[in-house]
Amino acid sequence: MFDNLSERLERSFKILKGEGKITEINVAETLKDVRRALLDADVNYKVAKSFTDTVKEKALGQNVLTAVKPSQLMVKIVHDELASLMGGDTAELELKGRPAIILMSGLQGSGKTTFSGKLARMLKAKKNRKPLLVACDVYRPAAIEQLKVLGEQIQVPVYSELDSKDPVEIAQNAVREAKAKGYDLVIVDTAGRLAVDEQMMNEIAAIKSAINPDATLFVVDSMTGQDAVNTAREFNERLDFTGVVLTKLDGDTRGGAALSIRTVVSKPIMFIGTGEKLEAIDVFHPARMADRILGMGDIVSLVERAQEQYDEAEAKRLQKKIQKNQFDFNDFLGQIQQIKKMGNLKDLASMIPGVGKAIKDIDIDDNAFKSIEAIIYSMTPEERTRPEILNSSRRTRIAKGSGTSIQDVNRLLKQFDQTRKMMKMVTGGKMAGMMQRMKKRR
Repeated sequence: MFDNLSERLERSFKILKGEGKITEINVAETLKDVRRALLDADVNYKVAKSFTDTVKEKALGQNVLTAVKPSQLMVKIVHDELASLMGGDTAELELKGRPAIILMSGLQGSGKTTFSGKLARMLKAKKNRKPLLVACDVYRPAAIEQLKVLGEQIQVPVYSELDSKDPVEIAQNAVREAKAKGYDLVIVDTAGRLAVDEQMMNEIAAIKSAINPDATLFVVDSMTGQDAVNTAREFNERLDFTGVVLTKLDGDTRGGAALSIRTVVSKPIMFIGTGEKLEAIDVFHPARMADRILGMGDIVSLVERAQEQYDEAEAKRLQKKIQKNQFDFNDFLGQIQQIKKMGNLKDLASMIPGVGKAIKDIDIDDNAFKSIEAIIYSMTPEERTRPEILNSSRRTRIAKGSGTSIQDVNRLLKQFDQTRKMMKMVTGGKMAGMMQRMKKRR
């Protein structure tokens, strides 16, 4: 996401490179290019103009320090204004009801149903909530079944009434069910349409009035650009929603919706969807997104994702095995599973400062670990525990069983041996200590 915008902004800042100071002339030239970059990214014209006017005013009012180059100062000003444009501070859900109720809204195809499952999973895991999903889309035939499948995957119950066509009544009954059975969170998935229409608006307004939710979220497909912003405005006029959810930010989006929507509807972006997997959901942090747009990475989010998968007891167990040189393929497989749970590999790599640009045109397949897993699964339990017994005949058998070549097996064994040696160097509790320190800083 934002790849094209990032490239264009970087080219814009090059205008100031080599300049000794900021002047009205070189700032005007730089910001002319910045405005074009924003418009090409499908940012609302008024938003783009207001943004560049503000940056110009702040840039001309700055005295460039000897240690700071004009281009660096401009990057800092643009970064701060991008963060401000997208909301400034991170917005949090306030869920005080018992049960707390979240109402999902948006057009058909925006990803409401999938996001409902993602949100339930996240709040269950991170906030220790006991959620109930509610199927109020009585028009799309597969909607109820889709929500049930998602509920099974995350082990969250789904309330539905197959014989009812009254979403208001279904929602009210679901809230009563939650109170009776001790669920402290209700997430109501509603019907969408291909376009905004009066019937749809009346229906979701009636649901909101009937259940009085703690939060109403507007889910929008970020790939629709300015159409998403216009739709958000219409929904907000009728629903006065709490915040926005941007889905499909892992796709070929130009980013205009993310940069415009906060200004146009005066409501914060609260969550983003970054992939199809149920764990591909993030709280939206404006400053971190500004970092990524300007190619600075997002190391904080990367560390947070690692911490979510970090198990202190497991880390101590592994540390003991590593110190005794007993780290085996079962442990190796476990580490792969943890990395996969962190999310899309290319998205993870792009969070490392300087890496995003380098891998822009490289296709990083999320199935990159498949051949490694196939090789390990083709080993016997003894072979996984004692890699040193893997002689030529055993390697040949493993290659055939995993559908790979003997070269692939040899390469993995070499990489495993190097990994084990490297991990052996990390002794004296350094690994666990480092992770514990990061955990305390959260």
